[in-house]
Amino acid sequence: MKVGVGLGVQNEDWAAAETWVQEVERLGVDSVWGGEAWGFDAFTPVAYLAGKTSKVRLGVGIAQVGTRTPASFAMTALALQSMTNDRFILGLGTSGPQVIEGWHGVPFNPPYTRLRETIEIIRLATSGERVAYEGKVYQLPIPGGEGRALRVAAPTREVPIYLATLGPRSLRMTGELADGWIASSFMAEHAAVFIDEIRAGAEAAGRSLDEIDRVAGGVVQFGDLEELIPPRKPGFAFEMGAMGSPGHNFYREAYSRQGYGELTEAVLKLWLERKREEAAALIPDDFVIKANLLGSDAEVADRIRAYRDNGITTLRIAPAGETMQERLDTLGRFMDLVGAVNAEAAAPAGSTAGA
Repeated sequence: MKVGVGLGVQNEDWAAAETWVQEVERLGVDSVWGGEAWGFDAFTPVAYLAGKTSKVRLGVGIAQVGTRTPASFAMTALALQSMTNDRFILGLGTSGPQVIEGWHGVPFNPPYTRLRETIEIIRLATSGERVAYEGKVYQLPIPGGEGRALRVAAPTREVPIYLATLGPRSLRMTGELADGWIASSFMAEHAAVFIDEIRAGAEAAGRSLDEIDRVAGGVVQFGDLEELIPPRKPGFAFEMGAMGSPGHNFYREAYSRQGYGELTEAVLKLWLERKREEAAALIPDDFVIKANLLGSDAEVADRIRAYRDNGITTLRIAPAGETMQERLDTLGRFMDLVGAVNAEAAAPAGSTAGA
């Protein structure tokens, strides 16, 4: 299994972010990821930190489809792929109507069609094909206008595209079209809810599931579970109650498909009544454990195995700690555990890894 982490940009401290990605690279982390909501964009921090690193892969996870044209995504991806000597990963997702319509002023619907067409146009552009496309959302060039179908003027490169998808239809599209999948609202024990759909999409397209990097994880923190669990519950209550509208929350729907429908409805009800502490108290301890990598070395190693055994190939984690050094210490300890678990898996049957 490989490991990915966030860019580590906090409080606009770019010098600290530079130190973070360099130390992360030194520790052997495979990928570093930035994202966007309605603050900094996804690409500029990655471009800045690309010049501070030489080996670690750099991804945006995710950039919001609908906020840029497909051609703009393609041009930016080609620039970053060139700047990083092919270390860039383009992560895409639909976001949600609150952000797309409220912040960008772009209609959210149809998200699935827009995402599919965006991927197809990016593939055309980055391969050097003339970009002539007739879709439901995008027509290139616009019919009846003065535009012409163009080929990209930059050198072509392969650009890995990862998708952050949750619903069955979008998961099957991930299996059909993507190089990787970025999970959220995910528990390893219920991975089949997602991965079976990805596999079905891959097989329908004549691909193997093994061609698709499956990225999932959570917070990593070492200590006594009784102390680590309670502070994590409010975040899950926020995810179920506030990340989306009451009638349209992809994260809540994903938890429901994993068997937590009654819990999510109860949490939402309390959240809307502004009973935030009561909503957090409803989150079971086991829920927090399954959605993260917490506890002693042995307990965290068991969680690593759970992700591996349920089809995850990259652990994208958030090392806990008040200071950068504490986060790096947590990350280093975690990397050692991942190395040990990987060695177990590689050891011949009947042997003892490290003997």
